[in-house]
Amino acid sequence: MAYDRYLAISNPLRYNSIMNYAVCIQLVTISWLLGFLFSIINTIAIFRLDFCGPNVIDHFFCDLTPLLKLACSDISLVLIQNLITGVPVLILPLIFITVSYVYIVQAVLKISSRSGRRKAFSTCSSHLTVVSIFYGTLNASYMIPANGDSLNVNKLVSLLYTVVTPMVNPVIYSLRNNDIKEAIKMCFSFF
Repeated sequence: MAYDRYLAISNPLRYNSIMNYAVCIQLVTISWLLGFLFSIINTIAIFRLDFCGPNVIDHFFCDLTPLLKLACSDISLVLIQNLITGVPVLILPLIFITVSYVYIVQAVLKISSRSGRRKAFSTCSSHLTVVSIFYGTLNASYMIPANGDSLNVNKLVSLLYTVVTPMVNPVIYSLRNNDIKEAIKMCFSFF
């Protein structure tokens, strides 16, 4: 999305020739394949662990931290591997999004009209809001130390990035639609 917004704002006349169907398919395919590859690498590492004791995970879903608490064998290799694979999965996309938005801001600031700048920024605001919510809660979830009472906080933050962010995503994007804005105004005018 960040690359798409960058092209739409920086190269509006060449947008259709650059962001064609083949490029979209390539971007989606690369995202899915890399996500699958890194998931398989971490899953294989977890399958090699020995588990003993209770088989109940104290979480909403099978998250890594509560799962590793059930392991009887040494989990240091899994933690190192997870850290190494987490860089390309989390950090590189965040860097790519940030760099794209730096270029977008530079391009928008070159627009001479105030209404043009406002329109360009409004096209990016939805995506930037969703990305901020997702990465903010995701980083908070994995930055909180995994001991004591923090497991309950971890559950709450995990709920935010797995349930709340996808639920809020369509709402944030639809608020740009004038028909939906009018419908919301009509709903609240009755109260």
